[in-house]
Amino acid sequence: MLEKNYFGKLLAEFKKDSSLGIVSGGIYYDNDGKLSLEVTAKDLPRGTGRIWKKECFLETGGYQVEPSPDSISNIKALLRGWRLMQYTEVVQIQKRKTSAANGLWNGYLKNGWMAYYLGKNYFMALLNVFYLSVKSPYYTGIAYCWGYFGSAIRREKKIQDPEVRAYYRDQGFSGLLSRISKNFVNNSRNVQEREQ
Repeated sequence: MLEKNYFGKLLAEFKKDSSLGIVSGGIYYDNDGKLSLEVTAKDLPRGTGRIWKKECFLETGGYQVEPSPDSISNIKALLRGWRLMQYTEVVQIQKRKTSAANGLWNGYLKNGWMAYYLGKNYFMALLNVFYLSVKSPYYTGIAYCWGYFGSAIRREKKIQDPEVRAYYRDQGFSGLLSRISKNFVNNSRNVQEREQ
């Protein structure tokens, strides 16, 4: 469910910043009348309420009919110099948790398979397994692990797009440290802005 004038608010952001390629609002859950934000990176547009700038859409080849089309479009936009943004003050309400359409086990099993399909390296997959295993519900890490490494053992097909494969192949420890430091700086800036 999208808030009133959801698209109008996001379209206004495109007018403010010509480097934006893909945007979305924040994903919220309605818990007995109280909205809670699903915490993710601010530069990761998510959900069905994603909007592309026309030029970005055309440059990236449009919406891919592939597993994980959102990830593919995000990568292609980034590689072409477009900025991505999630505006958490613009609300889209989800009725169930992300990846839970067929139950969390099946959702995270599929997420692991998609990570393998896109060409995420083993190191990043293991970090995702660890991250998922230390937060509730803990079994999602096992499902993700089985989805990823089961696909690797079976040598299942991977995406053929060399650009996407190279992006995920090159993600490693240095990329992780870069993302962590970027999130730390952004979070510190947000805390300082709230204090002023």
